[in-house]
Amino acid sequence: MYPDEPSAAPARDAILIVDDEASILDAFSAALSNHFDVTTATSARAADFILQKKTFKVVISDHLMPGGNGMSFLVRAREEFPEMQRILVTGYMKPEMLIRSVNEAALFRYLLKPVALAELIKVVKDAAAASGAPAA
Repeated sequence: MYPDEPSAAPARDAILIVDDEASILDAFSAALSNHFDVTTATSARAADFILQKKTFKVVISDHLMPGGNGMSFLVRAREEFPEMQRILVTGYMKPEMLIRSVNEAALFRYLLKPVALAELIKVVKDAAAASGAPAA
């Protein structure tokens, strides 16, 4: 008889983090990698390409980035992948911009910088649970 095969670990939900700052990508990725299958992108353009190759439950994007802002990226993501939850991270607190972002991109949440990693983990877990996207 063969010993029982070890059961495969359950597939983790895939998330995409988009930020032009490597230190933020590293911190967010490290905090979330124990809970999710994390992919990162350093620009909205790179993230657009990645979204064509893989299915994600949640995308987290910085707002202000060179070469395209996160809000415009998340609006496009909503149009193409409506079942994927979207989270905007911003240091820009203008209320009308945030309201417009929530409405146009149908954000799950927005997070103001500096983001507490415990809050980030909770929000992303809640977003993944609310996502209609299939598991990767």
